[in-house]
Amino acid sequence: MPENPTQYQERLEKIRQDLKKQGLSGFILPRTDEFQGEFLADYAERLAWLSGFTGSAGAAVILQDKAVVLSDGRYTIQMQNQVDRGLYMTDDSTKVSVGKWLAQHAVAGDKIGYDVWLFTPKQLQLIREVLEDTSITLVAMERNPIDALWGAQPAKPKQPVTLFPDEIAGCSSVEKRKNIATQIKDQDCSACLLTLSDSICWLLNVRGGDVGYSPLVLSYGLLYADGTFDWFVDEDKISQEVMDVLGADIRLYSFAQMKARIAALSGCIWMDRASAPIWFEQVFKRAGIEMLDLDDPCIAPKSIKSITEQEAVRAAHIQDGVAIVKFLHWLSVSDNHTGMSEISAEEQLEAFRRENPDYLEPSFPTIAGFAGNGAIVHYRATPQSNVDIGGNGILLVDSGGQYQWGTTDITRTVAINAPTQEQIGNYTRVLQGHIALASASFPKGTIGKEIDALARKPLKEAGLDYAHGTGHGVGCYLCVHEDVANISPRGEKALEAGMLISNEPGYYKEGEYGIRIENLVLVRDGEEADMLQFETVTYAPYARDLIDLSMLREAELFWLKNYSKDVYRKLSSYLSEDILAWLEHEIAAFTA
Repeated sequence: MPENPTQYQERLEKIRQDLKKQGLSGFILPRTDEFQGEFLADYAERLAWLSGFTGSAGAAVILQDKAVVLSDGRYTIQMQNQVDRGLYMTDDSTKVSVGKWLAQHAVAGDKIGYDVWLFTPKQLQLIREVLEDTSITLVAMERNPIDALWGAQPAKPKQPVTLFPDEIAGCSSVEKRKNIATQIKDQDCSACLLTLSDSICWLLNVRGGDVGYSPLVLSYGLLYADGTFDWFVDEDKISQEVMDVLGADIRLYSFAQMKARIAALSGCIWMDRASAPIWFEQVFKRAGIEMLDLDDPCIAPKSIKSITEQEAVRAAHIQDGVAIVKFLHWLSVSDNHTGMSEISAEEQLEAFRRENPDYLEPSFPTIAGFAGNGAIVHYRATPQSNVDIGGNGILLVDSGGQYQWGTTDITRTVAINAPTQEQIGNYTRVLQGHIALASASFPKGTIGKEIDALARKPLKEAGLDYAHGTGHGVGCYLCVHEDVANISPRGEKALEAGMLISNEPGYYKEGEYGIRIENLVLVRDGEEADMLQFETVTYAPYARDLIDLSMLREAELFWLKNYSKDVYRKLSSYLSEDILAWLEHEIAAFTA
């Protein structure tokens, strides 16, 4: 937050004045960038600059007399804490969409601006459909009004591009481009437009540092039917050494050259209208270029990890498990509780990870929420919200790491001193759902929503639930969130062998505590033909003093025993004697 809280009011007033000068009644500001990324470079944090809301998903709608910040159920409490309710309404975006809010609050004849770089055609189509029977008009803007007002807006990043070894990728960029070029030809297209940075990084076997938490190169690309590639990128980021490896089939162009290059295309162009900024569609239409709307062809193969990527993932999780066990041991030492806060706990976990020379950075902002803060699903401690960790309470720590060969994501919930019977019971129910999913066997072709209920069942039997998905896909030294693999009530994609997915049921009691248990699992072929199962690749003990063993069924106890033995076997050679003794004590009740 700015030192002067009235800055939010001043910023809102200035944007309203700017919009009025342009003949606009309002403006839609989604929390995204021109690459539709989850983690944004500082220059693109426009929603946070305008409203103070720092959640990873959301939007603001500004009218001349009212405004709103919308986000999903993960951020309900965070919106209430961060957004000035005197300036903005807040609402659940899963119940009140941008279009619905505009239909309710804008008036006939209003002209609402939107940034053509921050919306995809399909996103805008959803808003237009809701407004179809109104006289509210959406107006395209190539200049974002926030950028004109943000005097100290950070510069765009210029981090160098690095190579991701073919030996880990399991396939060269030439092979990947050849495979997808075949799909382009099969669709009778001349080229495919790629606008997702992680797709381009995967396709070219490169990584970057343009945003925090994900090793991305912010760029666009055109993959042609002959396997050659036009890469629209800041050329200053790319060394001659990298270009020598990429080869002559990769042609570099600046962003300034992109419009002319795209407008000169011929034939049919494959474009994903769900991920490409609407700017591209507008250029294609003006140039009379035919478009074919299909999913980004890199998304599906990127989600299925190669054999070498799977080995790299397992290795990264062993090293991450070592850091997690050190951290859990540190938390267990009561002397360390003196002066401990959420932020100091985060810093200590980061210090343990940094002991490993192959650790690069967190894969997302660490969530360390004590007591009531743990009930905020995507909480992030700030100097204003930071609380001391002491007395009796539950600490939820959701964290992850980017290692040179893999990406991790893990959540552990621990009791500080004495937990209540309610907390023990609810933790055990979450664990039961976690085990049910981890041990599931299911037919090939099963979609995410068909197994989501397994993780929720123990909670629902007690009248409880959680307002987030159970599992998301994870990249291999790429983004910690991949969309194809999705275990949730909305998961429509089939799970396939090689996918890396989270298993993270939870329970949250507002104002009191939060519980979440998360491991990553690889989808692999089952023991029976045409069946799939999960291999858990995260290694860290569960909270011994939060588990009511009497609630666990025999099969659950058996799974817990085997998992605890795996944790010990995988990590023991990396741990000091005192930490190893602590680990033995933590799992003794499950392994006897």
